[in-house]
Amino acid sequence: MQELLDSMLDLAGAREEWRPAPRWAIAAWIVFYACFLVYAFRMHGGYLFIDSANLVVHEGGHMLFSWFGQTLCLWGGTILQWGVPLLLSAYFFHQRQVTAFVFCLFFFFENWLYTATYMADARAMVLPLVTAGDSDFIEHDWHTIFSSLGVLEYDTAIAAVVRTLGWCGMLGCVGWLASRAE
Repeated sequence: MQELLDSMLDLAGAREEWRPAPRWAIAAWIVFYACFLVYAFRMHGGYLFIDSANLVVHEGGHMLFSWFGQTLCLWGGTILQWGVPLLLSAYFFHQRQVTAFVFCLFFFFENWLYTATYMADARAMVLPLVTAGDSDFIEHDWHTIFSSLGVLEYDTAIAAVVRTLGWCGMLGCVGWLASRAE
């Protein structure tokens, strides 16, 4: 598996070595991620402390993308919420900084848990909604998105897939970081 990943990185032009990280730092980060994963698992899809920051970025995405029409405004919350940590992880990948890359990628995938909770609520619409815009016009993003795509009845199934991929991504990040401890 490591050979496959290394060959993919070579194809991406990432032949430069990663900046070394001390074993103690990698171990400390693994403990942090393990504690966070236990915390997230025990919350059973509930609101995590990091989700307050995710919410701010999400709402900012609606405002930013509102300049590009109603559809991108609707999708903009999730685009920015996922895009910020993904772009930061790409930057740290390019800089070859192991712990910063993993941190950003880990929280990119953590955002999937938050999004999955919102998706699973598309039909029930019981979650409290927040808006950065006109409070008289507030809509449930995923109810509107899934309705327009004709998949509203699959909201919980789609959310389960997104949540599973989020967990796999977070675990993969921690596993990859652990493999960097030499």
